[in-house]
Amino acid sequence: MTLRTASATPRIRIGIGGWTYEPWRGPFYPPGLTQKRELEYASRKLTSIEINGTFYGSQKPASFIKWHDETPDDFVFSLKAPRYATHRRVLAEAQDSIERFFASGVTELKDKLGPINWQFPTTKQFDAEDFDAFLRLLPKRVEGHAIRHAVEVRHDSFKHPEFVALVREHGVAVVVSADGPYPQIADVTAPFVYARIMGTVEANERGYDEAALDQWAARLHRWASGSAPDDLETVVDAPPEATSRDVFLYVISGFKTRNPAAGIALIERVGALPEGRAKNSR
Repeated sequence: MTLRTASATPRIRIGIGGWTYEPWRGPFYPPGLTQKRELEYASRKLTSIEINGTFYGSQKPASFIKWHDETPDDFVFSLKAPRYATHRRVLAEAQDSIERFFASGVTELKDKLGPINWQFPTTKQFDAEDFDAFLRLLPKRVEGHAIRHAVEVRHDSFKHPEFVALVREHGVAVVVSADGPYPQIADVTAPFVYARIMGTVEANERGYDEAALDQWAARLHRWASGSAPDDLETVVDAPPEATSRDVFLYVISGFKTRNPAAGIALIERVGALPEGRAKNSR
């Protein structure tokens, strides 16, 4: 079985970062739900989850198999790549870390493996030659499966046309950090879009007010349909190739207790929950 690359019908997938967080017990997870069933529950309310544990250390193949088996057939995980690959002075020397990551069992997620998010530290500045060397290390296929990559850069030096051209050449997405403290680069550079939003607040039960939720839903529809939002900052003033594409959005940070509610509100607005999923949620 091969992993998803670009689907015939583009999908908008919306989720949160991880699924284990004590303040979600009550506001999100029902009272009495055991911790071992939290992924099962979350995966039936959301359509994707970004796994954060892979950023800090290797996971076991058995964990990926378990996560695969506990979630619905149409569910997708994105993974944060290991910091050992991205938090280094010379990115071109990351090959061993990259190979260990893909040998750790990630493909046990099978067709539930979504994009890999390579997150860089705020101190990492753009070096075109070194960054190009890093992108060349990222495998397009692993064990016969297609792999999608996104880079989350957090230094203003990346707001440069050469960077956008470079990731576009490699078919790598730039993570859109639209309402967080990091540089916004909303250029579409890959056959999919990957966004992480960080603006949830305690005052709103769904994390965002109604106008903001409507605004995000409109942006998601525009990306999926092949265009792009006109209210997000890009580096290159040029429209993306007009083709439908998958979109992944994760509600991260902010007032974290509200993040599942924000994700569910966006799913309701864009109609992203597969038919029959809601009535089968438990």
